[in-house]
Amino acid sequence: MTVQTFVPGQEGNNISVTESAAKHLTGKLSEKPDAKGVRISVKPSGCSGFMYVLDYVETPESKDTLINVNDALTLFVDTESLPVINGTEIDYVKQGLNASIQFKNPNVTGECGCGESFTVN
Repeated sequence: MTVQTFVPGQEGNNISVTESAAKHLTGKLSEKPDAKGVRISVKPSGCSGFMYVLDYVETPESKDTLINVNDALTLFVDTESLPVINGTEIDYVKQGLNASIQFKNPNVTGECGCGESFTVN
């Protein structure tokens, strides 16, 4: 189930957050009293090209696009990263003793073997 979808001026540009991810991120954010939200961006990295970056932030950057997921969680999306993460669903998945944030990005055309980086066309 998707909690929030954002459309920044163009149809098809969106990021969604599942209830599980929203709950997880809200909980982590509450542990950081000065943080106002979570920034999502990508940076060049690894053998495949890009890596997702999540940071807890006190102040949004001037280029950030804000997505209010719920009353306690705001995502600050790096506008320059938006074309790469357009359409991405952010999820929090638990499998046995392991838990992780997963990005379901329809733009990904390849991933490295360890899952750290990805490629888009």
